[in-house]
Amino acid sequence: MALVRKQVSDIETLRAVAHPLRVRLLSALRADGPATATELGRRFGESSGSTSYHLRQLARYGFVVEDEQQPSRRERRWRAVHDVTSFRPVDFLDDGVGRDAVGAMARLQLRHLVDTVERWHREQPDWPREWVDAAEHSDLRLRLRPDDLAQLSRELFEVVQRWAGRQRPADDQPARPVSVHVLAMPTGGAAG
Repeated sequence: MALVRKQVSDIETLRAVAHPLRVRLLSALRADGPATATELGRRFGESSGSTSYHLRQLARYGFVVEDEQQPSRRERRWRAVHDVTSFRPVDFLDDGVGRDAVGAMARLQLRHLVDTVERWHREQPDWPREWVDAAEHSDLRLRLRPDDLAQLSRELFEVVQRWAGRQRPADDQPARPVSVHVLAMPTGGAAG
């Protein structure tokens, strides 16, 4: 199973997804499968009216659709259309609104990364040793050119894509969800 990617190339769509609750709703649908606005509202401490509105906005921009299997006629169940949302920040640098949307998404991604890593480090003592031993958290520095960095990023995504095709089924008891964050960026100040 290959990862399905939604490539965002317009400001309106990027602004639509760059909302804290929408990102959490979309993430929950991707991780846990289809859900109703009521179920998601309970999970995130929001009213079903609020989650319903934000799900409709995500649907308007092609991030979610109504699930084929509906539990009842009274309430819609939603599912994520894509596994990954991507955008090229360079496409939005020349517009203040675009820069703001890229910044909002970056802050949401960073908060998610920090929360995930902090939760892992807090919970490590409770995990079986083989999981702790298998996990990786490295900080590596390379000296590359822009085309090298672009190639590295493509190759890292290809590796993740291969592993997505090898995912274990939900009923595989030893398997657990694994969070993979790919972050490759220049450091040390902007070059002229």
